[in-house]
Amino acid sequence: MAIERRTVGVMFAASAVCVANIYYCQPLLSEIGRSLGVSERSIGYLPMWTQAGTALGMFAFVPLGDMFPRRKLIVLLSALSGLTVAMMAMAPSLALVNAAGFAVGLTGVVAHLILPFAAKLAPPARRGHVVGTVLSGLLLGILLARVVSGFVGDMFGWRAMYWIAAVAMFLLAGALRYALPYDHPEPGLKYGALARSILHLAATQPVLREAAIIGGMLFGAFSSFWATLVFFVATPPYHYGPRVAGIFGLVGAIGVLFAPWAGKLSDRKGPAFTVTLAILTSIASYAVFDAVGQRLWGLVAGVILLDLGVQAGHVANQTRIYALVPEARSRLNTVYMVTYFLGGALGSAIGAWGWTHYGWNGVCAAGAVQLLVALGVRGWSHWQAVKVRASREEVSLA
Repeated sequence: MAIERRTVGVMFAASAVCVANIYYCQPLLSEIGRSLGVSERSIGYLPMWTQAGTALGMFAFVPLGDMFPRRKLIVLLSALSGLTVAMMAMAPSLALVNAAGFAVGLTGVVAHLILPFAAKLAPPARRGHVVGTVLSGLLLGILLARVVSGFVGDMFGWRAMYWIAAVAMFLLAGALRYALPYDHPEPGLKYGALARSILHLAATQPVLREAAIIGGMLFGAFSSFWATLVFFVATPPYHYGPRVAGIFGLVGAIGVLFAPWAGKLSDRKGPAFTVTLAILTSIASYAVFDAVGQRLWGLVAGVILLDLGVQAGHVANQTRIYALVPEARSRLNTVYMVTYFLGGALGSAIGAWGWTHYGWNGVCAAGAVQLLVALGVRGWSHWQAVKVRASREEVSLA
């Protein structure tokens, strides 16, 4: 069954709407903290709880895409996501906000059931482009979530944003029931066997391990910035509120336009080349943040570079892993995305810690260290591949 252009468009839009729930909180952190009577330091860890829930959701729910029809799972989780977002809107205390945020992340993995579905339906020659297109919807949702929540929160309060999101998710669940094609899962799979096979894939696929670690570090650096931006722009020389903090999502959305291009670049030059370029671009973004982040043009330039680098790396990494074991794409995606969101949770936490103790310089240091780890992993893998090729050449000459 080949994927239709209309189906790609539906997947693009659904990915954007579903993933946005995880990120509405970021421009609203200051307002949520004030309404609950807690400090910036306390509320600053809410993104970590949300992303930790997402990591668990990846492990718990995404492998089921290889066991059950994906359309049914996508519709069910969309409805559950609507319930958890409504819980967030009603939470009366910091502890319950954190718990609701964790639940929002737990059920917010719908887009990561859609991505392997798109990869399954796409022909090999177009897989990078299709994955890049659907992934650009996910990335657009991440970025525009901040814009929407900044405006809605500023005008109507942060709880209104979550009530709107709850209604959107219930409507989306009904629409996806009729818009997505039916697919047949792999026969004879059991959840226990799936869980064991996930660990087996992680142990036996070095490219998967490399992609997962690099993806986690890229997303960690991304999260360190976005989880603290609302606090940074509230300080001199900016003095901006949540609305302006959210508008920076529009700036970052420029990078989303390059996600399909990154897929095409991976198809032409190879995903390993694209990943290396993505890491270097992200490192350049933090150099700009540290050097000229106190100036608006410098902050804008850094946001564009960071989003471009992280998104290009994500597209290339997913193109790499989906080619490894075609019949286990959901499980491959589970290993990758669990690590990816654990990296995001770590990045959010150390970004908040860096901001609390060292201000903007601490945030920049947190992001740069994670990206240097990613570059080191890429360099090590390249060196190992060169050694293997040299060994094979020696054997063939002998």
